[in-house]
Amino acid sequence: MAHEERFDVVIVGSGFGGSVMAYRTAAAKLSVCLLERGKPYPPGSFPRSPRDMAANFWDPSEGGHGLYQAWASPGIEAVASAGLGGGSLIYANVLIRKDERWFVQPNPVTGAAEDWPVTRTELDLHYERAEQVLAPQRYPLDVEPYASTPKTLAFRGAAQRAELDWSLPSLAVTFSNPGHPAVPGEPIAEAEPNLHGRPRYTCRLVGECDVGCNFGSKNTLDFNYLTMAQREGALLRTRCEVRSFGPRPDGGFTVWYVEHSPEDEGHKTNTGGLEQRVVTCDRLVLSAGTFGSTYLLLKNHASFPLLSKRLGTRLSGNGDLLGFIRRPKGRATGGRVLGLAPSLGPVITSTIRVADTVDGGDGPGYYIQEGGLPGFAQWALEAADIPGEAIRAARFAAREVWGAVRHTPKSDLGGEISILLGGGQDSDGLMILLGMGRDTPNGVMSLRGKWLELASDVSQSKTYFDRVKATMARLAHELDAEFEINPLWYLRKVITVHGLGGCPMGRNPDEGVVDSHGQVFNYPGLFIADGSVMPGPVGPNPSLTIAALSDRFADALIDQATHEASCVSR
Repeated sequence: MAHEERFDVVIVGSGFGGSVMAYRTAAAKLSVCLLERGKPYPPGSFPRSPRDMAANFWDPSEGGHGLYQAWASPGIEAVASAGLGGGSLIYANVLIRKDERWFVQPNPVTGAAEDWPVTRTELDLHYERAEQVLAPQRYPLDVEPYASTPKTLAFRGAAQRAELDWSLPSLAVTFSNPGHPAVPGEPIAEAEPNLHGRPRYTCRLVGECDVGCNFGSKNTLDFNYLTMAQREGALLRTRCEVRSFGPRPDGGFTVWYVEHSPEDEGHKTNTGGLEQRVVTCDRLVLSAGTFGSTYLLLKNHASFPLLSKRLGTRLSGNGDLLGFIRRPKGRATGGRVLGLAPSLGPVITSTIRVADTVDGGDGPGYYIQEGGLPGFAQWALEAADIPGEAIRAARFAAREVWGAVRHTPKSDLGGEISILLGGGQDSDGLMILLGMGRDTPNGVMSLRGKWLELASDVSQSKTYFDRVKATMARLAHELDAEFEINPLWYLRKVITVHGLGGCPMGRNPDEGVVDSHGQVFNYPGLFIADGSVMPGPVGPNPSLTIAALSDRFADALIDQATHEASCVSR
């Protein structure tokens, strides 16, 4: 057995919960070790080739050390990430505070399905702290070249004609240095080097936010909270996957983990045979994400027999629904398809908010945001149009043969290539719609053998999803466009990138797994800080709320550690 290292705090995972906890506890002069299963992603390291993208998944036993992990079940499919910075590496940067009235308690009149033991007032200070570190900016739509972003202008126009509440939200993206105008591709001024020691550049408007920003334009957690944590003395260990943990007889916790070797990447590996390393700590923070933290607690339940029976419950997809607007014609194009340039800009630039019953609406509240996609994805969409591609190729070949037969010296290479490529309307006339909001958190997570199983019944959220679909269709109508919903919807399945719940907050063990300060009931010193603690949907994009709650949890952990230290010193 390897030598046991002892820390004041061990943190599992480096997403919006773990990164905040790492910085706050290290800044409080506690000894901190953060264990992240994934690898670092400095600017320029995110895959782009088809081969590398195909291998960009997390499955170490098959040699996969990549960025994405998918959790699938009959009712829901979820996407999570593995890498230093967690979900911030692949999210769409939107930072919106949870609506004040959406911190609801069960109410037979409003039909609210969740119970939040914290209020917006209690979280506002923590929201402010998180925003100061994440340094968000709004999309600078008032200056060129940003003012000419087609998808943003089309989305705004459709929303205004439909009399919907449209706005530019805060984005964790650097468009300009402080006091300077927004200019794409300028070096970002940093007071001190980031943990990668790499330069960063202002947003180049390439639509690659969700596949990792190779220019460092996103204010991902490795550039702020994790860099600050490391500067304060926290040890950040990557490729370290926690397998098990349990309470120590003398207090605190023991954590066992394995280290994935870079040499094993791309090769099948007997991960069950990897040497287990050991660390011990006074306080343990699970921040492995909604699915990771819930899975780890379910897997290690025997070591924590007094866990709440609410473990694994209140799974929500945050109301995620994917829709598509295709071939919009606007209002004055004479039938011409309106180009939306979906790869120009960050993935999301603007949002629509639709009120909930609790704040004057006619049903469950939600947000809809316009989405983009990388330029290489547009090429893939055109190539995927197999019948159209075959016809264009046949026409191209026929014209070339006819030219050879006539021995004409005339060359129109540009025109010929244009015929071969087609008009590009399928990819250029596409807008992705991202809906999210107050669905019913009725999902359950459980173990099936050694795997995590998800169960969710979207039919209980029918009213919510019908409202979101109707608004999406209305936006398509305002653009004189075709509207399509995610095809999996017709199989009663949703895809979510905002999985929440599993270790919900509550006022006591009958209501939740953790209290309103993130500490697990019946197990002092064990905290959870990630999306799993949500007792229901956040509504808007949940990252900022996860960060704010984690900042609140850090206060409680630090106060507890300080109090115990003062008692010992007396």
